[in-house]
Amino acid sequence: MTLVEKNAEPGGRARVLRENGFTFDMGPSWYWMPEIFEQWFQRFGSSVEEHYELRRLDPSYQVIFSEADRWNLAASREELKALFDRIEPGAAAKLDSFLAEAKIKYDLGMADLVRGPALSWFEYAKPRVFKGLLSTTVFRSLRDHVADSFTDPRLRMLLEFPVLFLGAAPDRTPALYSLMNYADMSLGTWYPMGGMGKIIDGMVGIAKSQGVHFRMGTPVDKILVEQDKAVGVQVGATTLRADVVIASADYHHVDNDLLSSTDRNYSEGYWDQRVMAPSSLLFYCGFNTRLGGLEHHNLFFDESLDQHVHEIYTDPKWPSKPLMYVCAPSITDPSVAPSGHENLFVLIPIAAGLTDTPEVRERYRVRIMDRLSLRCGTDVARHLVYERSYCINDFKVDYNAYRGNAYGLANTLRQTAVLKPSMKNRHVKGLYYTGQLTVPGPGVPPSLISGQVVADLVVKENAPKRQRA
Repeated sequence: MTLVEKNAEPGGRARVLRENGFTFDMGPSWYWMPEIFEQWFQRFGSSVEEHYELRRLDPSYQVIFSEADRWNLAASREELKALFDRIEPGAAAKLDSFLAEAKIKYDLGMADLVRGPALSWFEYAKPRVFKGLLSTTVFRSLRDHVADSFTDPRLRMLLEFPVLFLGAAPDRTPALYSLMNYADMSLGTWYPMGGMGKIIDGMVGIAKSQGVHFRMGTPVDKILVEQDKAVGVQVGATTLRADVVIASADYHHVDNDLLSSTDRNYSEGYWDQRVMAPSSLLFYCGFNTRLGGLEHHNLFFDESLDQHVHEIYTDPKWPSKPLMYVCAPSITDPSVAPSGHENLFVLIPIAAGLTDTPEVRERYRVRIMDRLSLRCGTDVARHLVYERSYCINDFKVDYNAYRGNAYGLANTLRQTAVLKPSMKNRHVKGLYYTGQLTVPGPGVPPSLISGQVVADLVVKENAPKRQRA
């Protein structure tokens, strides 16, 4: 088996940037659903602990509503319930009920809803699936589901924010995805010491032990098709023959750039009608001092979530009053920054397809530094010793990302399961797709599951037939 990768290092969006003694995770920085990672390694007779040290964060994250109103979300359920009750009397009991229902959805989702290739609705025709769906709130919006139990706008925002990882607005996301609240508040937020790149290192090691050959810095120019069957890929002047081709690059890029028009699964018109998850404006910042006022994960909800979401999905434009996320892994892990320094990853969600210019990036950089200075109690720009921005143009260049998307497709009801881009090419036998633009969807755990599902599908459809007795 050969893995052909466009970039010089493995990991895709989970690549690592190392500069001036700093180690930056370039993409994913949240580690939720730890059992999904464990299951991946177990498939190969290994375990997470053989490859990296996993540490549970406490607090899980900090939420900043204003300088006078910020919450540290404790890992302990009892402390979390106490916070809810302080904010809204009686909310602790409601949280228990809300998370109990979320657990049913989580168990159902992880066992049944995301473990198949979603090639037919009949995959979901199982008694336990119907029973689980009928016993929980599934098809209403998550926003309405949360509002049934909680009135304080801050509590509602806290319970709505995890679906942003799924790339959709709370009022357009099915209540099924309250399962993300269970992942957050029950399973916890974790961190692999050394950074998210340690996960990639572990997976690359496993792959090599299984005989996978890596060809890095090698863009694929074309998927070779003969008699309606994928037979390999063209890489420059080199032809790599294969029995099966699995494409984990951006789905739109594979369909439109690597296949002939007659072999594509979807037209350009189809893609134009998709609801894309957000892209991101990212800053990787190194400071020559430790910064106060931050936790490992920090959510700046000091502006309107609804307005920001409106400017991503309804009226796409650069956000007027953006929320932002700040990750400070050096608080947990001294190895990711020089001694006495701080490592920050700053993210502003934005609509895919916006015009990305240096002037726009600079405008938001200034605003970010001002907000960080207010939170940290010092002029942080004076201590900035390393900085790199990353945005829509970079996603296009590095990942061939459709409209510069960062997270794939939004997980709306009309883009769920069978309604997502198919895992199989309808015209070309032996060509499969995996990753965030097909099932089960965006996020690191779903992408890991996607790879496992397509691997099982390939084995099922391509294993030699047993001879009949």
